[in-house]
Amino acid sequence: MDINSIVVVSLVEPKERIWGQLLAITDAGITVRGIAVGSFEEFIHQVKNPEEEPVGLATVFYPMRRMERIALDEPQGSIPSLAQTFERRVGQPAADFLATLSRP
Repeated sequence: MDINSIVVVSLVEPKERIWGQLLAITDAGITVRGIAVGSFEEFIHQVKNPEEEPVGLATVFYPMRRMERIALDEPQGSIPSLAQTFERRVGQPAADFLATLSRP
């Protein structure tokens, strides 16, 4: 996995899944700019309707002791990746959109 890859991070204690952009990975942990997978639909709604609500993603460091796994956000057979779903519904690649959020 490369920095800026779109990933799904599975965490334990508490159990949660995060979708977003991998910003850093070290022996201590990872930093991701993203959202809980359960909030993905709401996030797309915010992106498509910015006049209603501001779009926001959290940039968070997760220590390695919480890591269960990190997976590239890739399609599984006929099931599209979350990034593909984002692009189909928003009309912009997820990586491009996430890159705009990191600019000053």
